[in-house]
Amino acid sequence: MAKRVVKKAKPAAKVAKARKVARGELLTLLDFLRYAISRFVEAEIVFAHGTTDPVADAAFLICEALHLHPDQFEMFASARVTAAESAKLLDLIEQRVTTRKPSAYLVNKIYMRGLPFYVDERVIVPRSFIGELLDSHFGGAGDDDGAALIEDPAAIESVLDLCAGSGCLAILASRSFPNAQIDAVDISKDALAVAARNVADYGLQDRITLHKGNLFAPLAGARYDLIISNPPYVDAQGMADLPRECRHEPKLAFDGGPDGLDLVRRILRDAGRHLNAGGGLLCEIGRGRDLLDAAFPELPLLWLDTEDSDGEVFWIDAASLNGVES
Repeated sequence: MAKRVVKKAKPAAKVAKARKVARGELLTLLDFLRYAISRFVEAEIVFAHGTTDPVADAAFLICEALHLHPDQFEMFASARVTAAESAKLLDLIEQRVTTRKPSAYLVNKIYMRGLPFYVDERVIVPRSFIGELLDSHFGGAGDDDGAALIEDPAAIESVLDLCAGSGCLAILASRSFPNAQIDAVDISKDALAVAARNVADYGLQDRITLHKGNLFAPLAGARYDLIISNPPYVDAQGMADLPRECRHEPKLAFDGGPDGLDLVRRILRDAGRHLNAGGGLLCEIGRGRDLLDAAFPELPLLWLDTEDSDGEVFWIDAASLNGVES
């Protein structure tokens, strides 16, 4: 008697079948949230791009797909989705799992300090702690000693954003310092194209000027009241260990050299020549604090904390940067 041959379903067929079943069983936003979380946890997705856990990531993806602000999820949690919306959500969840692309790339958006910014794979997904510090340590708010880094934000007339990427920090700085003209520099032509789009979206072409070049190179002898920078600072081991999700982002935006501090050293060496008296440098370096303190023991670096970081950003005033050598 001939044996019956049972053909195994192809992966694509399995996915199609799963989607068909899900469309009939998932009705509300909350249903899709639970489903997405289960898929993300099962697939061991990494969350490092503006969201820190599967719940936040799934809520962000669902809301953006449905043109809702993430803060509105609870308001519409019990709302039913249409058939077209269901298909769109299932497709995005599947992309998130199978491609491992950050959700920000799938919907071309990220939020910083509550503001939306366009992003795609030409730029790193912005997640700098500097945005919070611009709100918490300038003007009315101060550091742990009660003193603001710069007392009067309105007195700041010039700001430089080094390694500007998508331009989000330059745009946030324009809000923190309403009277400032801002130069934003990046070595990547592609990143500057994304930055130009964001600057235009906020109508800031008259206040933010984009420059292509290597750190201070395109600025000649320009000086500023404030320099902010979130440069590449991942060391060689970190680059080797980057999760699959982060490998969708430009390598150039991560690679800080063997110990992660190649660009930071150059910034410290040259920043003093581009700061006005009374100004300062605000720079994010990740977890390289001990290495930087050891490399520049003479510098009075003030290490700042945020809600989600401890000592990953430093401040140093212009006077203390005079005569720094690499």
